[in-house]
Amino acid sequence: MHGTVTSAGKPLSHATVTLFAGDLQGVRTLGHATTDAHGAFQIRPGQRSGSVLYVEAAPTGDRSLRLRSVVGFGPGGAVAPRSESAVTVNEFTTVAAAYALAQFTDQHGITGPSPGLENAAATSYNLADPATGKPGKVVTDQNNGSKNDTLATLGTLANLISLCAPGANTGNCKDMLLLATPQGDSTPGDTAQAVLNLARDPNLTPTKLYALAGRAHTYGPALTAAPSAWVLALHYTAPEVYAPGRIAVDAKGNVWATVNWLPGTRNPSPYFTVQDPVGKPAFNSPISGGGMKAGAWGLAIDHQGSLWAPSYAGDAMAKYSSTGKVLSPSTGFKNSDLNHPQGTAVDQRGNIWVANFYGLKGNRGKGSVVVYPHGDPSKAITITGGGLDHPFSLQIDGYGRAWVSNARFNGAKLLDTRVPKGHAGGSITVIGPDFKPTSFSPIKDASLDWPLALAVDSKNNVWVPSFVSNSVTELGPDGKVSGVHKLPTAVAPWSVAIDGSDRVWVAGFGAPSVSVLCGVNTSACPPGSSTGSALSPPDGYRSRSIQHLTAVQLDQSGNVWLANNWSKVVPPTGGNGLVELIGVATPVCTPLNPLPARPTATSTTACSTQTSIQSR
Repeated sequence: MHGTVTSAGKPLSHATVTLFAGDLQGVRTLGHATTDAHGAFQIRPGQRSGSVLYVEAAPTGDRSLRLRSVVGFGPGGAVAPRSESAVTVNEFTTVAAAYALAQFTDQHGITGPSPGLENAAATSYNLADPATGKPGKVVTDQNNGSKNDTLATLGTLANLISLCAPGANTGNCKDMLLLATPQGDSTPGDTAQAVLNLARDPNLTPTKLYALAGRAHTYGPALTAAPSAWVLALHYTAPEVYAPGRIAVDAKGNVWATVNWLPGTRNPSPYFTVQDPVGKPAFNSPISGGGMKAGAWGLAIDHQGSLWAPSYAGDAMAKYSSTGKVLSPSTGFKNSDLNHPQGTAVDQRGNIWVANFYGLKGNRGKGSVVVYPHGDPSKAITITGGGLDHPFSLQIDGYGRAWVSNARFNGAKLLDTRVPKGHAGGSITVIGPDFKPTSFSPIKDASLDWPLALAVDSKNNVWVPSFVSNSVTELGPDGKVSGVHKLPTAVAPWSVAIDGSDRVWVAGFGAPSVSVLCGVNTSACPPGSSTGSALSPPDGYRSRSIQHLTAVQLDQSGNVWLANNWSKVVPPTGGNGLVELIGVATPVCTPLNPLPARPTATSTTACSTQTSIQSR
């Protein structure tokens, strides 16, 4: 391996360069070199194997500047392995490595379990090209580039790091390190740690750091105003990903999505899509067949890795293999008189649960929950009662119970416009593993006003966003309301997802945004936080790429995936593609089965399928 190290656009001479390999076992040093007067170096490693390969460079005698670059990754993820022989290490590559691998970096280096580690390393290439040291092909493409603030944010962060270049004002460098210090933590010792802090806590002093970055003019484009947070968002528009409804991430890190409409129309789409972790179509996506007709807000991956998706306009369920092969009949599975199905989930025993929404037909109280025991549609069970009323979504808790949101008929009618007028009401039905509604169903509360896509945390608490009341209701495992958490800004929340630290990620449909609430694990939140505290800016995390969202989902690399369902509310216009917030969440095992869990680095299997039901 040979290459060049630069800082503030100039060769970094007499710097120590080290090549590392990181994986589940830890970090290994593969070779050292010292740059010459032109910043050039050459390393002859004895081996070049590991989940991730990366280079660090630091000038002799100066501990404040540390540059880093991902230069390769192994075969454990969903992206073909690659490695570089000619590399450039600079501020751009340092930002890319910090953000993409934010959840895998500690004082020892970059380590962690597969496939999240390899997928994260692959994502760093989207932000910066390690061969040239320039911004990557994705962050500069037609979907990003001048279309959002990510490239400019990347440039601003690179300028901040350059404040610590040799010969720069040492006062500016010290100020930058101080401003990049999380509450209650010690000041970062170098630039690599400083930018890593911003990746993990994007709310750190954006106004002051932006002003400080203005003292450096090496990299561009740069932001022209202070950001609300240091978030890097990438926008992917693979073919036919128009008005995506629901997202699921598979065991390898591929991102699957249902699609509501055909591009430029409100005609039902026959497609189902899948992208790899770096946003490229996979398995010959888009995929059609199997009865798919307007994929709705439902998507689940079973214990064999097969995908189950509701065909909303086809009144059926479609099934696909883990590689996109159609496994359902041409009309889909229609067992148990499905009528505009929506939410879908898989329980510990491999049963497939479907919220039979019933669309805009009928009156109050219509709808049911349909179960395919062990994934067998021919043995379908239909569940009624318990207050089921146009059920929209459902999720399974650790006790094998299905928590179902009832959008009610008033809410069902709102789906035609998504512009709420007055109150829609709503409730939650809980169905036991015996397929019978529990005695405390339905759960009612004034805060449940058009509840849509709920989620269950690792402690069996249930988080329910309500579109009209602009709040997230927290329910305990006993069905009692533990808290009602009003969002700081009216965003009309549609869905939520829980990360590996039990933090609650909220997708805003009315105001395109992503909000984050502290969950029951308050130790994972900043000092002084309590359950329900907002951890994101008052308006949530925003980007010009984020449109009206119906789904938020998380992956094993700590990325947040968003479904741009609508681009305009009036007139209703489908949204374009998926948006990824890089490295900002605690990784979570995928697929969700069914409780959120953080991948572990202490065993050979980072994520094991949950097949047993907890006792109460």
